[in-house]
Amino acid sequence: MTLPWPEPPLKLGTLRVVLTGTAVPYTRPGSTSAIDKRPRGGTVAVGPLGLEGDEQGDLRVHGGPHKAVHCYPWAHYELWRWELAAQPQALDLLSRPGAFGENFSLDGLDETSVCLGDQWQVGSARLEVSQGRQPCWKLNDRFRVPDMALRLQASLRTGWYLRVLQPGQVQEGDVVQLLARPYPQWPLARILRVIAERECTPELLSELLALPLPPSWQRLFTRRLEAGQAEDWSARVNG
Repeated sequence: MTLPWPEPPLKLGTLRVVLTGTAVPYTRPGSTSAIDKRPRGGTVAVGPLGLEGDEQGDLRVHGGPHKAVHCYPWAHYELWRWELAAQPQALDLLSRPGAFGENFSLDGLDETSVCLGDQWQVGSARLEVSQGRQPCWKLNDRFRVPDMALRLQASLRTGWYLRVLQPGQVQEGDVVQLLARPYPQWPLARILRVIAERECTPELLSELLALPLPPSWQRLFTRRLEAGQAEDWSARVNG
């Protein structure tokens, strides 16, 4: 059941920077990526498939209505700079928003305070938290850290995706307002921990599968429930 919220809607945080990127040849033969996002000034239109002017390099696993907008908390950057202090390429990337290929760099939110199904007002757009990120090998190459994808997954600092309920315009400085929180018992960090820790308890997986999960997470948890074991990550995290 959707919880009521006071008027005006509850402020969760702020849109620090809006970023978009175009798909270009990437590090490995035949690969493309738009992970190198750049800041956008002024208003940017957001529609069912994401931000105007934004692209994805591999539409099999990126983009689409359930991954229209990728969010990453700016506060995580300090933790990553400390953890990767000996990695010059990583430190350069972490000096500014966009290191993780995010569209929204956010202040005031993280995976512990954002819940699956949260509905937001940002600018004139209405958005919904659809799923957390499952990082892939492209982060390893971007940061020049061979296990960066696994580090991100284990940290639970993965960022998350939004679907677009109502198209509109967004811009740097917009307030992120919470309109509804139907699943307060399911912060994203809780679900991300189930994935990262390879949890296969049938009762927990059945509870997860009762949620309005995107197709990729429906398949993931259904396979775990049926097989009694976690999936093989090697292709995703190593390429």
